[in-house]
Amino acid sequence: MTALAHELKASYAFIERNFFLSRRYWGWEVAFLVYSAAGALSISLIGAQAGDPRLLLTLMVGAIFWNYLSVVFSWIAETITVERWEGTLEYTMMAPIRRSSQLFGSVVYAMVYGLVRTSVIFIALVLFFPQLDLSGADPATVVAFMLLGSFSFVGIGMIAAILPLLYVERGAQMTFVLQSCLLLVSGVYYSVDILPPWMQVLSHLSPATYVLEGVRAGLIDGTPIADLTHLVWPLIVMGATLIPFGLWAFGRAERYAKRTGKLKRVG
Repeated sequence: MTALAHELKASYAFIERNFFLSRRYWGWEVAFLVYSAAGALSISLIGAQAGDPRLLLTLMVGAIFWNYLSVVFSWIAETITVERWEGTLEYTMMAPIRRSSQLFGSVVYAMVYGLVRTSVIFIALVLFFPQLDLSGADPATVVAFMLLGSFSFVGIGMIAAILPLLYVERGAQMTFVLQSCLLLVSGVYYSVDILPPWMQVLSHLSPATYVLEGVRAGLIDGTPIADLTHLVWPLIVMGATLIPFGLWAFGRAERYAKRTGKLKRVG
């Protein structure tokens, strides 16, 4: 119990540290929030111009909930990059705590931070489009898919975090490219059925595909989660597979980085 309490305190320390980082750069946080809200609004206005309420909701869900998933992904994937910018990477990696405790703290903060941002953007869009009718939505389905998608993206984020650790100069760019590829194949603003066959195969490997389809079904059609098991089980399998694999792979990459002196490099 003493060891568990120590690791939980360590995880909380990373939650608190990430909060202080956000507070330090609050100007950028406001700027990114305004940019995200403006981007979601711009995309949604396409549906409003077409005069199609379903298209409007489809685009809105894509814009809002992709923002949430990308925030979760970015906070995990850029953990190493932030440490390197702050000059604390070597100290953090040599601290007497489990790496899972550090990543757990980052995950919790990423989910809470992403949820707050998503809620603000969602409220802003609902106020901007008062004609929207969400009376038939199923909130339980929406929340369930957000949580399931978060855990699946955590695993991918852990794997992506290896790139800045091993590739000092271009690791951050590589994680951005990976995020862009997920955006392309996940049907954020369109149905994956219009993609070329080979890209449709890739879309089924992205947890965002299942999350967005499930959220749209719950928010637009009011479909209960019991009727969406074909979307739930892939997310459970991805989360149960990717998180342990991500922890294992990150541990291997960390040992390699320590052995080759990559922790001390800043560029």
